[in-house]
Order: sequence, then C-alpha cells, then structure tokens
Amino acid sequence: MEVVVGVSTGVMKPLLSKLTKLLGEEYAKLKGVRKQIKFLRDELIPMSETLQILADAEHLSGHMKDWRGKLRELAYDIEDCVDAFMVRVDCDGPMGFINGFVHRLKKLITRHEIADEIEELKSRVMEVSERHTRYNIVEQASNSRTVSIDPRLPALYEEIDRLVGIDAPKNHIIERLSMGTDELKVVSIVGCGGLGKTTLANQVYHAIKSQFWCTAFVSVSQTPDIRKILIDIAREVGITDNTLDNDRVQRLINKLREYLQDKRYFIVIDDIWVAKDWKTIRLALLDNNCGSRVITTTRSIPVATCSSSQGGYVYQMEPLSFDDSKSLFFKRAFGSENSCYPHLEDVPDRILSKCGGLPLAIITVSSMLTNEHARAEWDRVLNAIGSALANLKDPDAEKMTSILSLSYFDLPHHLRTCLLYLSVFPEDCWIQKQRLINRWIAEGFIHEEQERSAYEIGEYYFNDLINRSMIQPAGDVKYGQANACRVHDIILDYIKCKAAEENFVTTLDAAEHGYTSEYKVRRLCVNNRNEENVTICAGLILSNVRSFTIFGYTMQSSLSAFTSLRVLDLGDCEDMKDHHLVNIEMMFHLKYLRLGSKLITKLPEKIGELQYLQTLDVRGTRIEELPPTITKLQRLTHLYVGWTTKFPNGMIGQMHSLEELRQYGVRSYEQGKTLEEFSKLTKLRTLKMKWDFDLPDALEGLNQSEGIYSHVETLLSSCNLHNLSISDYGRAFPLLLDSWHPVVPCSVRKLSLKAVVIYKVPNWMGTLGNLGVLKLVIMCLRPEDVEILGAIPSLLFLELLTDGGTNGSIIVPGSNGFRSLKYFSLRITRCGTALEFEVGSMPKLEHVKLEFFEVRNMECLNGASNFGIQHLSALSKVEVCIGRPDGINAAFECVARAIIAAVETLPNHPTITFETKPSYFCEHYIASINRWNKLHDGMFSEWLKIWQIEEEQTEHATDGETEQEDETDEEEEEELTERQRMERLNKRIRGSDH
Repeated sequence: MEVVVGVSTGVMKPLLSKLTKLLGEEYAKLKGVRKQIKFLRDELIPMSETLQILADAEHLSGHMKDWRGKLRELAYDIEDCVDAFMVRVDCDGPMGFINGFVHRLKKLITRHEIADEIEELKSRVMEVSERHTRYNIVEQASNSRTVSIDPRLPALYEEIDRLVGIDAPKNHIIERLSMGTDELKVVSIVGCGGLGKTTLANQVYHAIKSQFWCTAFVSVSQTPDIRKILIDIAREVGITDNTLDNDRVQRLINKLREYLQDKRYFIVIDDIWVAKDWKTIRLALLDNNCGSRVITTTRSIPVATCSSSQGGYVYQMEPLSFDDSKSLFFKRAFGSENSCYPHLEDVPDRILSKCGGLPLAIITVSSMLTNEHARAEWDRVLNAIGSALANLKDPDAEKMTSILSLSYFDLPHHLRTCLLYLSVFPEDCWIQKQRLINRWIAEGFIHEEQERSAYEIGEYYFNDLINRSMIQPAGDVKYGQANACRVHDIILDYIKCKAAEENFVTTLDAAEHGYTSEYKVRRLCVNNRNEENVTICAGLILSNVRSFTIFGYTMQSSLSAFTSLRVLDLGDCEDMKDHHLVNIEMMFHLKYLRLGSKLITKLPEKIGELQYLQTLDVRGTRIEELPPTITKLQRLTHLYVGWTTKFPNGMIGQMHSLEELRQYGVRSYEQGKTLEEFSKLTKLRTLKMKWDFDLPDALEGLNQSEGIYSHVETLLSSCNLHNLSISDYGRAFPLLLDSWHPVVPCSVRKLSLKAVVIYKVPNWMGTLGNLGVLKLVIMCLRPEDVEILGAIPSLLFLELLTDGGTNGSIIVPGSNGFRSLKYFSLRITRCGTALEFEVGSMPKLEHVKLEFFEVRNMECLNGASNFGIQHLSALSKVEVCIGRPDGINAAFECVARAIIAAVETLPNHPTITFETKPSYFCEHYIASINRWNKLHDGMFSEWLKIWQIEEEQTEHATDGETEQEDETDEEEEEELTERQRMERLNKRIRGSDH
C-alpha cells in the first residue's frame, strides 16, 4: 500500500498502514484494544477508497465536502492517538525496581487513556460511516470527477491576443522557423498557464501562414479526443474526404501522410499536456523535405523537449517586462497605455509587481478595475492578491481561477500535496530545495522506494513541478538542477486558498488576535515581521499542530504545547535565543528541526531524546560544539552545521543512519585524523568538508597532507558516497590521487575538489561510470589529463582551474571524448597558454565558460583568439571573462571580435557574454610554477619534467661564503615579498571561487 500523506486524503493511507502494523505479531500483547483497532481499520478502508475518488472532484456538494472534511480530520486524530501510543508504551528499557514499578504504573494508566480515546474515536467513525451511507457519497463522487472549463475563457484569451510586448518573441520564433534546411522543423513554446503561449503561436501563425501551401491550427487540451484532433487537422489542411468522420485513428494518420507528402505545410498544435498525445499526432506529420514547419505549445518542459527532439527548438516563454506589463494594465483598465492618476500613488506598481509579468493575471486584475478611479477599490484589489483573490466573487477572478485549476487537477495526487505545501512560505520567498524536500519527507509526503532514497524521490518531485511550470527556478541553475524555487504570486494565492479550504495549512499574521475554525489546526505558519513579544492568538489549540513555521520575530509560546509536532522550522527567527529551546525534548514526534539565529550558541543536552529526528539544520547559528547526546539520534539522516562547529571525539562514527553531512570543518592536522571515522558510516551519501589550516613547510608538511587525504581515499574507495566535496583553504600541498582508486563500479556522481590542487588526473577517474559533475584544480594540464577526463562516460558538467597547459597549449581533441558533456568551465590563472577546441569536440556542449586571469597582449593567450568555438556545434551560451590591467585593451577587443565571428557560424546562435576583471600582474605559467618549486626547495622538480617545464637553477651559497649585510637583507625581503604575493593571489582566486 502506498503510505503517503495527501491533501484531500490527509493521513488516511499511513494511518491504515499503522493500524495494520498494530494487529501484527509485534503488538500481540495489546489484547485490550486489538478488537477496537481492527474495527477502526475495517471501517476506514472503504471510506479511504471514497476519499481517493473525491480527491479528483473539482466541484463537490455541501454534504460531500462536510463528510470528506470530517473523515479527514478523524484520520488525523486517530493517527495522533496511535503515534502517542507507540511512543509512550513501547519505550521499555533497563531500570531499577522503584523506577520500574512507577514506569509500569504509568504504562498501565497510558493504556487505559488510549483505550478510552479509541472508544471515543470508534464512535466518531461509526457516525461518519453512517453519513457515508446516508449521503450515497460514492455515487455522487463518481459523478463529480470531471474538470469543467469556464465558457468565458475564450473571451479572455481573445484579450490576451491583443498583448503588448509580443513583437520580440514573435520575431524570434519566426527567425527560428526560417533557419535550417528543408527538413521538417518543430519549435515548441513552453511556459506556465496564462503566460501567453497560445497568443504567441497565434501571432506567428497569422504572420507567416501565407508562405505555406496548407496550414492548420488545432488545440489538444487536457483530455483530448485524438481522433477528432486528426479530423480537424485534415479538414484545415484541405482534405475534403466525406468519410473522415467514420475513420479510425490509424486510417486518419495514413490519409494525412499521403496528402502532405508533396506539400509545404505549417501546423500549430496548441496546448499539449502529455507526450503520448504528441507522439500519436506526430505520426501524421510527414517529413517530406518540403520545408514544412510545426509549432507546439505546452506547460510541460518534458513534453516540449519530446516534441522538438529531432533538430527542433524549445522556446521558454518569459513574463512581460515591467514597462510592457504597465502598458497592458492601463490599456485594459482605462483604455490608454499612458494613463496617469497621481492619487493612486504607487498602488498600480505594487499590483503589477504581484502579477509578475503574467498576462493572464494582468488582464484579470485590470478587468476588475476597468474605469475604476476610487483609491479604496484599488487598495482592496491590491490586498486581495496574495490573500484571497481566488475566493473573490468576481467574474474575472473566477476566470483566472478556472485556468489555474486546469493545471492543478492535472497533477497526480502526490504532486498536488507537495505543491500546496508551498503555501507555507510567504510571497517572493526563495525556497531552498534542500529545506523543502526534507520537510516533505518529515511530513510523510514521500517515502523511500527500492533503490531510491526518499530524498532522491523528492528531487524528482521538485523537478517535475518545475517542468510542469507550477514553480519557477530561483537563483543559479547549476548542473542542470535548480537549488531553489519560488512560486508566482498568482499561483501562490491560488494554492493558499486551496490549502485553507482543505485545512491543509493555516497561515496567520501576528496582528490576528483571534482564530475561529470548525477544524483543528494541523500545519501552522505565522508571519511576524513587525512585532516583538507577541503571543500566539488566543483560542488556538497547539496540541494537534504537526508543522510550525515562523517568519520574523519569535512568538511567546512554550514548545511543550506542541505535543504532536513533526516539523519545527525556526530558521527565519533572527531573535531566537538559547532559552527558547527549553522543553524541546517534549516534542516526541519531531522529525525536522531548523534553527538559524546568530543568538543561539548551544543545543540543549536533552535534544538526544528526540528519537524520531531525521533532519537537524543549525546553519546560521553560533553553535560552537554539538552536545554528545546527538549520538542518541539514531534516525538522524541529514545534518547541516557551520564548518566551525566542533564534533566531540568519537561522535561521527556513532551516527550510523547519517546520509548527508554539510559542512564538516577541519581546522587542524590533529582534527583531520577524525576523518577515519567516516568510513564507519555505511549509509553516508553526501559529504561536504572545508579545511582551513596551514601545514609545515618541506617534507613534514607533505607527509601530513598525504596522511590526512589517505582517510578520504579510504572513504572514496568504499564506494558508498554519491557526492563528495572538499574545499581546502589552508596552506596545503598538491596531491597525487593515483592511490585513491575506488572499487568498480563506483557510485560517485559528484566530485568537487575545489581549491585542492592536484598534479594530474588519475587514470581511474576515466572509469567512473556514474560521475556526472566534476570540479578539479590542476597545476598544469596535460594532453593525457584531457584524454582521461574525456573518457568519463556520463560526465555532464566539468569545471577546471589550472595555471596553464604543457607546451603552452590546451587542446580538446575531436575524438570520441566528452560525448555527454553539456557544461564546461575552464579558468586559466596564468598567461602563456593557447586554448583550442578541435572539429568534432564536445558534440553535446551547450554552455561554455572561459576565464583568463591575465591577458595584457595576444602573447598571454599564446596567439589564440577564437579558441575554435566554431567547432562546438551544440552551443547555446558562451561566457568569456578576461583579466586586463586597466580598461579594455587591444587583446580583449581582438578576442571579442574573433569569438563573435565564430559564434555567428553556429546553428543555435548562442548568446554571448563578455566580462572583464582587474588584473594586478602578468606572469607566465612556467615562471609561476618554477617560483613555486623554488619556494619549496625544489621538492617538485620531477613534476616539472613531466609537465615539460625546464627547471630554473637556484644558486646556493656555500658555508664559507659571506655576503654583505645589505644584500642578505635584500634577498630576505625579496623572498618575503614573493610569499606575500602568492598569498594575495591565492586569496584572489578563492574570492572569485565564491
């Protein structure tokens, strides 16, 4: 049985699983309540099935809503009872006679209390069951499963068709359609509902349809009749066969292919929801080498990718600019784009900010304000956005809600739950993926499956919501993954209303001093940005709250009141102090705890009593050391701390359930020895470490460096890790990684050795079959290194930093290497190296980022100018950063012209970004490496030979030689300056890393 928590079904599924467990042999001793438990389970099973049916019904009668709400709340109460029973009764342990007697007495009292509570719940179940029969819920539910479409929507879309700001995207699409050969080309327009995809496709269609022999514009919709769609295409392109209405799908496909075989056609397939529908339609669209073109529109990125997979193009629809939004808004509200009403002050701008460039939202809101000049009405609409716009009894608001409902009810049940949970967060909030997924897990929305952890499943859900355009990536998208998301204000308003309707999330403002509802609060979010020393509003019962989040100032309430809490997120309470954590051990069910106040300096010793805690996040606090009792948290899987936080000796090896640890700090050589404890953690999958300490000079320092890294070697060789990241910001020595050879097959997917300098790329790295992300710092890049890196079969993202390349060049050959690579970043810190991409190199590369720290003239690039970028045929984005002394010099202009010329020859017309940074000095990579070797007394002379660098000879004074005092002082001063110069450079490199 799938045991995830749902929106409409609540905790019914996991509850049934727990009731079944209580009837198993493990709980055979519960003779007094087994009969009642079996009754509860048997009664709830058929009602659970009905709840599942109701979850797909957009419109329900009052009776059905009432019955569904009472059953959902009943399931919550029963699960609270069962969980309390399991925690209090099953926690036996060794104890003395007196303590044992007291414990057994309490246990007996507990069982009587549970039995009484179950009897009460049993009577409630019987009442709900009677209503289930009386209202004939199942039959009514079956008749309520259709998702209706508001008949007023076509008129709204006609208004969107008059959009401003559409010329630029329209011209871009037309340009894309005109490019290429006579082969069939598909351009897919993708974006969330209401963004204007259909409008854009329609504008392009009417602009160029005269260039084609035959055309068609058809809509697929959420529940398509593929046969009818094929008939519509056939008739629009000109097939006049009278038997079309009687033909089956395959016959229609054959007729279309036969008709289109010698015609140049242009067809728009609008509003595709699933790839399966497109694949069927695609069978009818013959590639006849006549220059035919197809446009598809969809809300789903996977569908867009599928429809344009064979040489096509995906156009990501962007929101309107603020100026275009303003023009559209005033044109609809007042009939003129340049209307000016000073008495409204900044209210229009604030409304537009909430609309976020979404045409559907702009038109909907402006329609509510048509010819409305009263400031009070504008204020009312402004306040409604983000609080209750979806509940306004306004025809225009209802039209927009209908469109959003289409997307919502298209989601599978588990994604609806995960989406509505985002209503916890305020508008304009960047929601970290890590935080969100761990909260989903703690709430019971996700459970691990065979061969996939719960977190991995959560990542899939997160990406699915992005691909369906329900949430937007926020910040940088790295390695094909967004690390954060945000929710469009209009969508947020919709899901907040939906969450309140389902009693899924209760959001309160600190200014609210009373709360009334027929249901108990299950998930509570308080926004308290402006007031200190505020008490949670009267009348609010906290004992049933499962999730508690505060944004702003801490509320005056004891944690002991939250006896059912699973999630406690106080990471945004900046005034929280140590004393606020008193009684935290009373939260027996707590699974997720996040703290972020700099005023918190320690965790309570009793935190070890939180036996169900899975995630502990204390980043942002000033906790200097974790308490030893952390080792009692045997269910702890995710631990997030600041790198300066200390771990007591022996603690790491006892955290057997740990799957992720960020960020473990090593601040001394002695502390580095604790790394051997990590080899005991067989479940550890992600480890991020930061080292910041200096090693002694010469051989002693080299030996210590190798000693510390030998523990990492053991950890990597175990092949349990998926993600290993090490940042070394101390004075370390370059590493030789040959001995790190992991066992094959190796599960490592991401390896980041940032600021950890290595001599060369080890041969074993080319055998890492699962490695997708790799970051390396290499002293001098050899052709052999490039060859090994190119052999990594699944490598998608590669970042390299190096002083230079052997013989003054780095060549990426056009052989079979880098067959999967999509992103490549190369940063060269010294001058004297030429970069060259050969024909056929990196065939799937989409994004290249090149940085040259020192370029004063073309000799710094060893004569290279365009770097062979014209050979990277799949490029869509180019970034170039060049260090220059002062201002833009001739070398920069030469490189910029050459790259622009090279890029213009590429089929995807990549975007180009140039950036310059100050360069403090220019040094050839050979001189730099020689100087580095000299500072270490020639310890690395053998490597200079491997890098094909001629070693500069150092003259040493004999014991009998004497030097003048001023010459000695001058040499010492020169050496000191060199060291300082090196340290300055290292700091600059590290700074640019950040």
